Amino acid sequence: MTLTLILIRHAKSSWSDPLQDDHARPLNARGRGDAPRVGHWLAAQGHVPDLVLCSDAARTRETLALILPALQSVPQVRYLDRLYHAAPQTMLEVLQRASGACVAMIGHNPAIGMLARSLLRQPPEHPRFADYPTAATTVIGFDLTRWSDVTMQSGRLIGFTIPHDLPD
Repeated sequence: MTLTLILIRHAKSSWSDPLQDDHARPLNARGRGDAPRVGHWLAAQGHVPDLVLCSDAARTRETLALILPALQSVPQVRYLDRLYHAAPQTMLEVLQRASGACVAMIGHNPAIGMLARSLLRQPPEHPRFADYPTAATTVIGFDLTRWSDVTMQSGRLIGFTIPHDLPD
């Protein structure tokens, strides 16, 4: 069995209120347009998660809410405070306790991008992979049967995209 991991950085957030609590920061108009496009890309590629592990911040929750309508089925969703600005190692530990054949994780930079780089044996040759912009999405395959066996540099790239690469 192959396990599939989808790593998504939240879509572009709003900074219209500089005094707003970071955890409560919503998406801006661009982010609200980008997130559904990521959902359509995932569905078109056949990457529909069984489980979504999502930071409990407003912008990650909103990103997920805008991705879900594009998917053919409704995954189980877990909102986790532990993923809010988590370190890559913490994110890996959360993943290692996951279930299902396809898991999506929605989080924040720099950790989500660092985790994507750390899990892949070979990164994509995309000019934006290193900085992992908002709504960047990496799909990684593991030739494993249990998430608990996932280790750094054990995954192979299946796909990577950013909203700029997707049709409107």
